[in-house]
Amino acid sequence: MNSVIERLRRTTDTVVGADDLRERLASGRQLRIKYGVDCTAPDLHLGHAVNLWMMRQLQDLGHRVVFLLGDLTTRVGDPTGRSETRPVLTPEQIEANAASFLEQVSLVLRTDPEVFEVRRNSEWYDAMSIAELLGLFAQVTQAQLMSRDMFRERVAAGREIAVHELVYPVLQAYDSFAMRSDLTIVGSDQLFNEQLGRVFQQRLGAPPQVVLTTTITPGIDGRAKQSKSLNNYIGLTDSPRDKFGKLMSIPDELVGPYAHVYTELPLADVAALSAATSGADGGGKGGGRAARDAKLRLAAAVVTRYHGAGVAKAELDNFRHTFTDHGEPADIPHIAYAADRATILDLLQAARPTESKSSLRRLLRQGAVTLNGQRLTDPTTPVSLTTPLTLKSGPRTWHRITSVRSSG
Repeated sequence: MNSVIERLRRTTDTVVGADDLRERLASGRQLRIKYGVDCTAPDLHLGHAVNLWMMRQLQDLGHRVVFLLGDLTTRVGDPTGRSETRPVLTPEQIEANAASFLEQVSLVLRTDPEVFEVRRNSEWYDAMSIAELLGLFAQVTQAQLMSRDMFRERVAAGREIAVHELVYPVLQAYDSFAMRSDLTIVGSDQLFNEQLGRVFQQRLGAPPQVVLTTTITPGIDGRAKQSKSLNNYIGLTDSPRDKFGKLMSIPDELVGPYAHVYTELPLADVAALSAATSGADGGGKGGGRAARDAKLRLAAAVVTRYHGAGVAKAELDNFRHTFTDHGEPADIPHIAYAADRATILDLLQAARPTESKSSLRRLLRQGAVTLNGQRLTDPTTPVSLTTPLTLKSGPRTWHRITSVRSSG
């Protein structure tokens, strides 16, 4: 039991109900671990995965993760961290997002039925009468809800709070009772709601869940937490190469915290990586070869965790070949272009179809685009595709481009 708690402690920030956790782990019964998500567009990153790996550790000991899809509460809209009311999704969007969530969490969690269960909170809310719902609301005071810092900040700024947003924490809290949660592992932004869940469980005659909040680290820019909107995150669905490359780009001071939270490296090794990037190992102020080697160790450890040691070794060799020896990757993706002439902006759009023209023009202005080794900055530069071309856009994105007409 103590060894389990020690493993969890590595990435734990706060524990509410520590004695309950020890007692439940010692009981030998299968614990029900609540993992609740709203079915908004999922884009899980390494920060989210901290919680998932803690749950995975418990699954490997025989405990059950109950994956709660908040299909009903998604219609309400979680106000956490938001300054304005969130748009309500259609049922079709909710279903599509739920399927994507399941696919992404399966990259970490075991999904065999002995240790994984999927529930939806519409199961109990759709069957609940108005009188029962009002009975739930009667157990929470306005003062309790307004003690939440996010609501206070909105009021202080003169922004409106819709009634459905005020009741959201009540609905999320009741979920813990309805699904018989023993333990939930969440980010600190969900602590208020999950503590309210403990209150509901106690008032309704059930044992209160244990609440663990996890360590939060900055995004790869070293500032705000990981976010898709800030483009400072490492996604679970990123390729091994993208994970490796992004980790090599982080500020030196993040190497230690990332190794501590995102890997299973021994803590002595984590301390050595921190020392190498801070200069505490006697090598000066940090940086240079020691910092680069520390990042290589970190990147290889993260890729190993998600994709296996063989893939990590291949990405390590590729990075060294490409960036240390200034060579090209061995497995550059190929694009067959439908014409034999184009502008460099046309080719960038073909290579990076999900990005806007403005972001591609920005890459050009920054000098981050080369064609056969020649740096290009003008988006209108004409390009002939009579022979195969090697396009590099950004520090680690390569494409080989040929013309369908020329090759046919």
